[in-house]
Amino acid sequence: MTIAQLEPLPLRHLRRGKVREVYVVDDDRLLLVATDRVSAFDVVMAEPIPYKGAVLTQITAWWLGQFGSEVQNHLLSSDADEIIDLVPALAARRADIAGRAMLCRRTTVFPIECVVRGYLSGSAWKEYRARGTLAGERLATGMRESDRLDPPLFSPATKAEAGHDENITIAQMAGVVGGDIARELERLSRFVYGRGRDIAAERGIIIADTKFEFGRDSDGRITLIDEVLTPDSSRFWPAEQYEPGHSQPSFDKQPLRDYLDTERRAGRWNGDAPPPTLPPDVVHATSARYLDAFRRITGADLDTSDLS
Repeated sequence: MTIAQLEPLPLRHLRRGKVREVYVVDDDRLLLVATDRVSAFDVVMAEPIPYKGAVLTQITAWWLGQFGSEVQNHLLSSDADEIIDLVPALAARRADIAGRAMLCRRTTVFPIECVVRGYLSGSAWKEYRARGTLAGERLATGMRESDRLDPPLFSPATKAEAGHDENITIAQMAGVVGGDIARELERLSRFVYGRGRDIAAERGIIIADTKFEFGRDSDGRITLIDEVLTPDSSRFWPAEQYEPGHSQPSFDKQPLRDYLDTERRAGRWNGDAPPPTLPPDVVHATSARYLDAFRRITGADLDTSDLS
């Protein structure tokens, strides 16, 4: 089943993101449901990408299992039957949550995107090319696009309600959350990225950069929340094709971005909503990228038996 617009669940709807619908279960728990909506260049496409929501949900659950008790996280269950046992009101909506829902602890979210960059790419490359800096901090001279950063850089950003997040310095981050919290968020971010980078490298994937979100649970513990090391929150590059000096192919929306770039260059799209209609081959190719990323990372095919 492909879901772009989820019919309302019998829970209080809290908010809608570009991909996720968030529902309140009770004072202590939330339900996060990842749809198959896809955005590019800050515009949500009309056509869903089959299996995308399930990939984001299940790859997050898989990664959280790799950290065990070393990193506190908010996930209670991503199994539909377990979720229904814990939230019986969802019994009649199993088809809508199967594979794509996470039952999570509620937290008070820190208003910071915790970004770790292992390679010079994206907005970091744009800033470096213009000023030789990242979030105002001077980097080594003579670096190329996609060069490896050793050690990786912790590069926090503000959480924007609309548009792009804004890179800030660690000192600015400390001014928002406090010095002790800033240091712990950096430590946890570096740990999770480092573990993820090493696991992915064994599977032929470079995690060029990623972003994390954290909150504080009801017991005051700093908790990793939201999606973790997914193709949406990270840049996944095929290691066998890595070549610094230019942008790299990626395991996410590259077919979609390429198509939209072609439409813009041809003058058929101005970059604003509404976006152009996506041809079936672009939808299929983008779905295949997400499924391939899941397969490479976890070592197994995504179970689509509940999704079709």
